[in-house]
Amino acid sequence: MRPSTIVVRPAPGKKSRAIVRLGAITVPAAIGRSGRTIMKREGDGATPIASMKLISGFRRGERNGRLATGLALRRIRADMLWCDQPDNASYNSLVRAPFGPSHEEMRRSDGLYDICLVMDWNISSRARNRGSAIFFHLIRPGYEPTAGCVAVSLRDMRRLLPHLRKGTIVRVL
Repeated sequence: MRPSTIVVRPAPGKKSRAIVRLGAITVPAAIGRSGRTIMKREGDGATPIASMKLISGFRRGERNGRLATGLALRRIRADMLWCDQPDNASYNSLVRAPFGPSHEEMRRSDGLYDICLVMDWNISSRARNRGSAIFFHLIRPGYEPTAGCVAVSLRDMRRLLPHLRKGTIVRVL
């Protein structure tokens, strides 16, 4: 039986670092620049303390090729954006360019979203200002903090992916 829960624990010494564990796999991670919170708000830079299901994901096919996983991964196109403007009807969802309200580009030049897994934070039951674009994605060099996501290295993401499927829980403690 495959492990069904990814546990994200705070790492000692720095509030923006964490340890990710899935079964026998344990890897370092970066989390929000403000650490973790139970009161997640848009723009606070914190990772929500919550249990979130993996819904789906995105990948840069030209950079990663085929990935072994049971999770549905859509190939990222240049027109894919994620709305992060709380007062917009498309808040915290995938939208297409051109799109005027505040958003994130899914096809990033820095490679953070080359593999980007969507966690169900404020998606199936959306509330204004509760936080958007809370993803499980790739790290910046040096495990720099995220804006509220969980991030691991490409090597570690490739180790985790074969064990993931829709409904896998990411539990941030």
